[in-house]
Amino acid sequence: MSECNHDCSSCAQNCSERTEENDFRAKLNNFSSVKKVIAVLSGKGGVGKSLVTSLLAVNAMRSGDHVAILDADITGPSIPNAFGVHEKATGSDIGIFPVTSKLGVDMMSINLLLEHETDPVVWRGPIIAGTVKQFWTDVIWKDVDVMFIDMPPGTGDVPLTVFQSLPIDGAVVVTSPQELVGMVVQKAVNMANMMNIPVLGVVENYSYFECPDCGKRHSLFGDSHIEKAAEENGIKTVCRIPINPKLAAACDAGLIELYEGDWLNELSRKIESL
Repeated sequence: MSECNHDCSSCAQNCSERTEENDFRAKLNNFSSVKKVIAVLSGKGGVGKSLVTSLLAVNAMRSGDHVAILDADITGPSIPNAFGVHEKATGSDIGIFPVTSKLGVDMMSINLLLEHETDPVVWRGPIIAGTVKQFWTDVIWKDVDVMFIDMPPGTGDVPLTVFQSLPIDGAVVVTSPQELVGMVVQKAVNMANMMNIPVLGVVENYSYFECPDCGKRHSLFGDSHIEKAAEENGIKTVCRIPINPKLAAACDAGLIELYEGDWLNELSRKIESL
């Protein structure tokens, strides 16, 4: 017998010390096809995960991919508003049909199922996690090249369900310039590492404000520590999104698909190359 390398997945021996990892992955709808899945997460809320998810989706769409967004932030959904989508999702005996944006991005969000967009979702964790899982199993995601998942903040039930139930190909960590950035990035990266998900890059939102008159950049939230945090976690791709009134206005008006900016191009190329 050859020497044991403790990798049971590649071993045919049935020894007494054999350990198999449980596979919790949910089955995709029979009429669905998704090639690549990218999770956008953070250790805390309010840093702009939905914005980054939207921009990455638009970049992928502009490169010719058929793109989908699964909005896993059940209690704080904002993806439909950013894309100007307000109609309700429909379904049939074979599954639920995602709603498509003006330029062709498929999406599913709890706001597309509620009677009123402002209705609160007052559910306990297991029900929320189960709903996210159903967005994967019951929705008909047809011929999707890349799906982006807008994760809720933190490392609780829903992120754990997503990482265990969906075939995540990579994660993007979103943060902001405050001093606690190192801890926030570390928490998100540690969770991804625990679930064997590669971290493709880190995005610093609210990174700076560029004066429209002189072009000088001002760090309104303090000096950035993102380079150090990324280096400590072995993350090579770092992107920065400025405080940009036009970007905020585009989200509020449901016109994110028309945004102009190259802040995430490096990260988008990395995702495209997977």
